[in-house]
Amino acid sequence: MSSVTADHVPASHGHDDHHEMPRGWRRWLFATNHKDIGTMYLIFSFLMLLEGGTLALLLRTELFEPGLQFFQPELFNQFTTMHGLIMIFGAIMPAFVGFANWMIPLQIGASDMAFARMNNFSFWLLPVGAILFTASFFVPGGATASGWTMYAPLSLQMGPGMDFAIFAVHILGASSIMGAINIIVTILNMRAPGMTLMKMPLFCWTWLITAYLLIAVMPVLAAAVTMLLTDRHFGTAFFNAAAGGDPVLYQHVFWFFGHPEVYIMILPAFGIVSAIVPAFARKPLFGYASMVYATAAIAILSFLVWAHHMFATGMPVTGQLYFMYATMLISIPTGVKIFNWVATMWRGSLTFETPMLFAIGFIFVFTLGGFTGLIVAVAPIDIAVHDTYYVVAHFHYVLVAGSLFALFGGAYYWLPKWTGRMYDERLGKWHFWSTMISFNVTFFPMHFLGLAGMPRRYVDYAAQFTDFHQIATIGAFWFGLSQILFMYVVLKAYAGRGEPAAAKPWEGAEGLEWTVPSPAPFHTFVTPPVVK
Repeated sequence: MSSVTADHVPASHGHDDHHEMPRGWRRWLFATNHKDIGTMYLIFSFLMLLEGGTLALLLRTELFEPGLQFFQPELFNQFTTMHGLIMIFGAIMPAFVGFANWMIPLQIGASDMAFARMNNFSFWLLPVGAILFTASFFVPGGATASGWTMYAPLSLQMGPGMDFAIFAVHILGASSIMGAINIIVTILNMRAPGMTLMKMPLFCWTWLITAYLLIAVMPVLAAAVTMLLTDRHFGTAFFNAAAGGDPVLYQHVFWFFGHPEVYIMILPAFGIVSAIVPAFARKPLFGYASMVYATAAIAILSFLVWAHHMFATGMPVTGQLYFMYATMLISIPTGVKIFNWVATMWRGSLTFETPMLFAIGFIFVFTLGGFTGLIVAVAPIDIAVHDTYYVVAHFHYVLVAGSLFALFGGAYYWLPKWTGRMYDERLGKWHFWSTMISFNVTFFPMHFLGLAGMPRRYVDYAAQFTDFHQIATIGAFWFGLSQILFMYVVLKAYAGRGEPAAAKPWEGAEGLEWTVPSPAPFHTFVTPPVVK
């Protein structure tokens, strides 16, 4: 990618008196500025990360030793289900939308997002969905306990907590669709003069492709949970076997959403890592065009592999073979990305500030998670480890060490631009190493648990699994406490404690966002910059 230079970049303009920054609670409740909305998304997602993480720690506390210690199996299953739903729909997805809101207009030289009021609406749907999720614990029968996939027939037998979850998923899905429309229109219509598509930062490319995925698959999830709702209350029989329905149909519809969803949660992470690695290697990203094509290839292939989640449902062998080979095929464009990141670092002038540590940690651990995914792509192996802790280990390696590590890296990378202050580098590095080590202590033993036959979502287990469960529980508490350090580092920078940040705090960073002052003014690019 050629380095982007802008002809003239006014930070603000004479018309600012028409659009001065609102004050007090109105600034946030009626926010239409992309930076304010991005900030609210990021704060919301971190709060949901804390809620989902607390549920995970309750699970790990129960699993510290065999036997029932603290929770009845029903409550344990509610914690498991809500941990998954809150982390996916409340923490990871809104965090990436927050990054998109903050960074895409800055990176393409736009003055704001295309639909500012819709942007506000799509944010304020999130707390409503989150309240529904959380409130479902307090209705008769408690929250849904059918697993985050909400599989029938379990989801047909739950109490009103299940309906709360269905409505919450609808609301959060509507928010995602509106956010995606906004991102697509902004990127396609509001780029600065000279900013061609192939000059855009990769973060914009990955989000453009992710937004199309969201629009394609969120309605599929909405359809699946609506059919659950009508099965539960209106006498239909889509998934109720006793009335002639088919529970496996639900799995097909759900995973047709669920597999692209996995890539919705990782493609923006690829974009963040593709911004950080060249900046700290001090050389352009290797193979920019191939990165764009690989991202598009991953998105297209993600629609063709859904039933690899269903090898254990009694699929015909020809179906198993097709989904097995298609799943292996998707590892090729992913491998292209990993090769390009490593090639970018090769013979670069590397320094290891916190964002770069998280980016390298991401590449290392995400690659491990990718390999375990390749292993479960093989149908006979998958049938052996299906629904065991091996699968739990695999998807936490790609989701926590994938999405979450990239989010941390991106937060440290752009924090000087957001706050105007440099974060505490020493504490940032502590946060990285503490997170990296505790993550592996938590999830690596789960591979062995799964291979030994420990099923997931079980509240009790045989004594021979105790050691690995205890290691994982200690790691989980360590990992959770490490995130308090992250919160402290961010709040310290926001409070204005720290070195004032230059407009371009990272020597190797490229892009329009580094041409505006730090912190980024409330209104940027009132007159669009001209990109050379």
